Amino acid sequence: MKRRNFIRKVPLVAGVPFAVGGVPVKLFAGETPITRMAQQSTNDKVIVILQMHGGNDGLNSVIPVEQYDTYYSRRANIAIPAKNGVRRMIELDHTLPTPDQVGLHPDLLDMKELYDQGRMKIIQGVSYERNNGSHFRGRDIWFMGGGFDDFFSSGWVGRYLQQEFAPLTYPDAFPNENMLDPLAIEMGNDVSLIFHQAGNIPTSISLGSDPESLANLIDQLEGFEDEGLDPRGRPPEFLNNSPYGKELNWILNLEDKSEEYAARLVQVFQASSPSSVTYPERYPFNAPKGSLRNGLSGQLQLVARLLDGGGAGQGVKTKVFLLKIGGFDTHAGQVESYDSTMGVHAARMYHIASAMKAFQADLRSRGMEDKVLTLTTSEFGRRIASNGSFGTDHGTGAPMFLFGRGVDPGVLGTNPDMNNNNVAMQFDYRRIYANLLQDWMGVDKDVITNEIFFGNYIDGTASDGTPYEPLAIADQGFLTSADTFMSKRFKLNDCYPNPAKDKTTITYQVNSVLQVKISLLDMKGNLVRLLVDEQQTPGEQKVEVNLTDLSDGIYLYRMETGIMNETKKLVIKN
Repeated sequence: MKRRNFIRKVPLVAGVPFAVGGVPVKLFAGETPITRMAQQSTNDKVIVILQMHGGNDGLNSVIPVEQYDTYYSRRANIAIPAKNGVRRMIELDHTLPTPDQVGLHPDLLDMKELYDQGRMKIIQGVSYERNNGSHFRGRDIWFMGGGFDDFFSSGWVGRYLQQEFAPLTYPDAFPNENMLDPLAIEMGNDVSLIFHQAGNIPTSISLGSDPESLANLIDQLEGFEDEGLDPRGRPPEFLNNSPYGKELNWILNLEDKSEEYAARLVQVFQASSPSSVTYPERYPFNAPKGSLRNGLSGQLQLVARLLDGGGAGQGVKTKVFLLKIGGFDTHAGQVESYDSTMGVHAARMYHIASAMKAFQADLRSRGMEDKVLTLTTSEFGRRIASNGSFGTDHGTGAPMFLFGRGVDPGVLGTNPDMNNNNVAMQFDYRRIYANLLQDWMGVDKDVITNEIFFGNYIDGTASDGTPYEPLAIADQGFLTSADTFMSKRFKLNDCYPNPAKDKTTITYQVNSVLQVKISLLDMKGNLVRLLVDEQQTPGEQKVEVNLTDLSDGIYLYRMETGIMNETKKLVIKN
């Protein structure tokens, strides 16, 4: 392909992404290129960061069960019902200790399903010391990986990449045959601090609304033969090492980098197959018009297709994706005045839960579920008490959600004290990131401590002298952890007595409101008797089985639910 003069034909505006598959995308690279990591990474793990823009109300997302009366009294006009009505709080996990028991918003039903499958973790009370409740400052703090009084010019992901891999000269050496892809991709219209490195500026260009038009635009751009003369001009040689000269050369070289990276992403996208999973498009209940469309589904579909690229390792080697969903700054109208379970916040909850369920199913269908971990961030939570406008004001701590086959599933932390004004911090957000980098991305603890977060957030000491302990965030041994998690919550126990004569008792446990079917079968699998076939509530259950009319022999009893199926042996001996 000829060299194209993008500056003459297409405006280059920092902060404006191009689109692939209709989703705005940004590519990140620079003088110390983050692209080198993908070719040298010791694993194929990927992080997807989902920014919940505006400050999510964690208390209507994750509801304290034991303190429900206080919860209701502090926010009666927006509280989620505990027992009454079809749309009520979803009890998450009956095996948790009583003080830690939580319920989910009724539109987080798909999140409950992911949790039961061992593919979700909730971390309570995540924040930073002296959270100032500012959107812009708070977002910068979460992205830069610092404290309330830090002003880093780089982001924690950028520092991680910079320290993990030795610097190369950009853009001359990239892309190359070993590394065709940008490492970090951001979706949306902003250039976020999270990917910045010291002395490095992210790049982004606007090139169209879908892959086909992007490819056509690239082919139609006015070009020129490389005859040793560049009509764009170059700065005088004495400016080459100056900040001005470096930045101008960086801008001019975007012509080549933009063409190659854009063409590469379009190629990968077009080679990948459309999803076999149906992603949700709209909120199915009542909500303000601007909240109905699911803006997250398209972003997640694009991530899945780019990582897949047609299978057999042909997808991008991009390691970090930043996705965004807005609408969480709910000072007023967080809920509908006639129904606290509906409204703007409910729609956003549904969008995240339903899109994440589809995304996990999509990754599973493409054979990639074991390589991607998704986590949410939001600049702060909301206050415990609601206001008179059916909304909530800026607060401090809030729950963080992690999704994927590689998470260590469950709930970390306990419920906040509902008598306070704000949700207190239980976990500094840097502890989450630090443990994630160590356990999921395989980064050395010394690098995390000395070069990324400038403090030991894994097993160090907090500012008040409280020791940190390593947190169970992600688990490389996920093949067993999810099974262990599920087996504690959904299980068919050994019946007693066994061998049995006249009767036996079958006990079992479920962790959701489920249709449960328990059958007694002969050794050929033929149905002898249907023992249970009804919807049951979470907890321990039992059924007494009369055996007096059955002959001696070996039988099977089987438990079937939407979560698990299990079969055990019963011996009848008179």
